[in-house]
Amino acid sequence: MELNDILNVALRSGASDIHLKAGLPSMFRVNGALLPLKDGTRLAPEEVSRMAYSIMNDAQKEKFRERNEIDLAYGVPGLGRFRVNVFQQRGTLGAVFRVIPLKIQTIEQLGLPKVLEQISLEPRGLVLVTGTTGSGKSTTLAAMLDHINANRTAHIL
Repeated sequence: MELNDILNVALRSGASDIHLKAGLPSMFRVNGALLPLKDGTRLAPEEVSRMAYSIMNDAQKEKFRERNEIDLAYGVPGLGRFRVNVFQQRGTLGAVFRVIPLKIQTIEQLGLPKVLEQISLEPRGLVLVTGTTGSGKSTTLAAMLDHINANRTAHIL
């Protein structure tokens, strides 16, 4: 199965993350649980390497060779956007794709406190959004920035 086919199946399954590791089937994180691709076909090391290198440009490949890890963005027109971490593990490559939603959800749609709308409209100040990986920091900030852009003109750093 090709990379974009795997990503397509993952998105249709409602996955937030896609894990590609040699010796395992493609794994999808759905509602917090890590689930294998239904066909259960284990990925060969050369298959994972081919997929990982196919999304890197020459500079990224060089950086990966130097550090054995790289973070990058990957987009598929008509399908979606992803934040990707490619890494070396036990002598083989692995990759984790985090789904970046194409449509930004509102503060209300996310079920976040209404006070975030008020904070977003303050003319100055500093807002810190903290949390563990996958806890919604980027999603929260995207909703807040979208609220600002919809309601006022501002210079945001």
